[in-house]
Amino acid sequence: MTEAVADAAPAIRRPDLSEARLSRRYAAERRFRLWGQLAILAAVAMLGLLVFSIAVKAIPAFTQSYIALDIVFDGDKIDPAGTRERNTLRRADYDGLIKDALKAQFPDVSDRRERRALYGMISSGGGLQLADMVLEDNTVIGSSQRVWLTASDDIDSFIKGLIPRDVPEDERRVKDIEIGWVDTLEASGAVETRFNTPFFTSGDSREPELAGIWGAAVGSFFTLLVTLLISFPIGVLSAAYLEEFAPKNKLTDLIEVNINNLAAVPSIVFGLLGLAVFLNFFGLPRSAPLVGGMVLALMTLPTIIIASRAALKAVPPSIREAALGMGASKVQVLTHHVLPLAMPGILTGTIIGMAQALGETAPLLMIGMVAFIVDIPGGITDPATVLPVQIYIWADSPERAFVAKTSAAILVLLAFLVLMNALAVVMRKRFERRW
Repeated sequence: MTEAVADAAPAIRRPDLSEARLSRRYAAERRFRLWGQLAILAAVAMLGLLVFSIAVKAIPAFTQSYIALDIVFDGDKIDPAGTRERNTLRRADYDGLIKDALKAQFPDVSDRRERRALYGMISSGGGLQLADMVLEDNTVIGSSQRVWLTASDDIDSFIKGLIPRDVPEDERRVKDIEIGWVDTLEASGAVETRFNTPFFTSGDSREPELAGIWGAAVGSFFTLLVTLLISFPIGVLSAAYLEEFAPKNKLTDLIEVNINNLAAVPSIVFGLLGLAVFLNFFGLPRSAPLVGGMVLALMTLPTIIIASRAALKAVPPSIREAALGMGASKVQVLTHHVLPLAMPGILTGTIIGMAQALGETAPLLMIGMVAFIVDIPGGITDPATVLPVQIYIWADSPERAFVAKTSAAILVLLAFLVLMNALAVVMRKRFERRW
């Protein structure tokens, strides 16, 4: 009897042991899930901190300070002969008009060094601004106009509070006498801070207050256009051949392995290829969207091919079999049935590849798109730069004001990338079919 009770005891304890093991497994799963959630929160927090720090630095770039001066458009200085010819009006000494207005505003300034500092309060683009006014309406000649002129980068930074006035004079770029002039102008209502529209409508410049991203944005558009026109048809046709027509042998296996390997090749290698082949061998124009687009097309092709093959493979075989059973040829099956059904996935992969190409810098540096380009490109063969390279150029500039310009350009680039990826997600959700 005692032996029977002893034998039954382990059987009674086994359910308790199983429940304990099960509880430990559930506890381990909860801990693992908690650690995963904490990892995601940490990643999101770090990303948010990065974007926040960039945004804080970029805020000053979205505004620009202006100084109002009473400009006397003296006809004897602008057009002594009174011909009103555009070439004559364009070559007039408008910087001299600005200096005359500043001397009239501050007549006590007589020292040569102080005058140089006084004239430096206005951006070097002020003369071009007056020239545009006269060329647009030459009736202003002979009159006095109150004109809002762009402040120089140092004065602009001081007005925005980026250069404090409570530090020793030898530790800041704006001197005490310049601070006094700014205070006088502010007291008379001749200083304003406005939204920096030229930042989005003008090209690059050596002067931070005049530099804009429009030239780089147009260059990026032309470069991506060339990339899309080359990589999309070649990538889709290559994927269609490999997936639908190519025989399964060692050659196609080798091609597939090489395509997958090319997707992992560093982007600068494609830049070296473009430098050696497109520039040195074929003699194509340097620093042109045409060459940049061709290089980025080579880099994007593996991504588009892999995504297109996955989209084609996702189409059920029954679609092909039904079309073939109705008498369609293999080409008709592909073009009339398989490709339309796979197109949402193909377009999603293409957009992701284009977003990757938009953010590339290294291959474009190798083909000379790092050049200083002021003019807005008008075509794919004109000299141009792109947004990532523009950011690289500004980040290497010593002027303080370019720090804010760099951060603002990064935000614009991030906005484009987010929009392109969001478009890919929307297209996948909108057109994707589940079989």
